[in-house]
Amino acid sequence: AMSKSAVKISSDLLSNPLCEQEPGFLEMVTAFDTAMKRMDSFNQEKVDWLWLEKGRPLPILFSRFSSVFPSLNMAVKRREQTLQDYKRLQSKVEKYEEKERTGPVLAKLHQ
Repeated sequence: AMSKSAVKISSDLLSNPLCEQEPGFLEMVTAFDTAMKRMDSFNQEKVDWLWLEKGRPLPILFSRFSSVFPSLNMAVKRREQTLQDYKRLQSKVEKYEEKERTGPVLAKLHQ
């Protein structure tokens, strides 16, 4: 967000009439604009690298180090399994909450 704002500010400065009047100012603002665009591009590349798979950066990052750190790989697999179990149980609870509140349904909800 910061780099996008900086790019916007540098673009606004380039469209300023003062840039047409002062060549030194135009040169300085052009260099600033170029730097801000490069910084924004660099930041976006890093974000894209971390979020290659939406919302799941950990397996991607750690898969590269799985041969070096096998215990880390096992921890990531356990995390993924626990996350899947949680999602499965959460959907089950939501299903029972939508049903009519009878004795058997309430008993299953409080297990």
